[in-house]
Amino acid sequence: MGRTWGPTAMEDQYIGGGIAPKILPAIESGRFMTAFLDKEPMVDLLRTIPVRVILNSSAGLLGAAVRASVLEG
Repeated sequence: MGRTWGPTAMEDQYIGGGIAPKILPAIESGRFMTAFLDKEPMVDLLRTIPVRVILNSSAGLLGAAVRASVLEG
């Protein structure tokens, strides 16, 4: 996942949903970030972009509720 994700990253990256707990060991061990940063010539740019993991299983529902309240006005 880190290998394909890097080229699209231009601001803070958040990993959430069902994938987050499954890849947490790779993130904690550094394997994900090694793959994420393995993109010459963009490595210096990618090194500046924070990658965060969302572990709240209700994050999607909370985000949808916030968006719905904004749309309601």
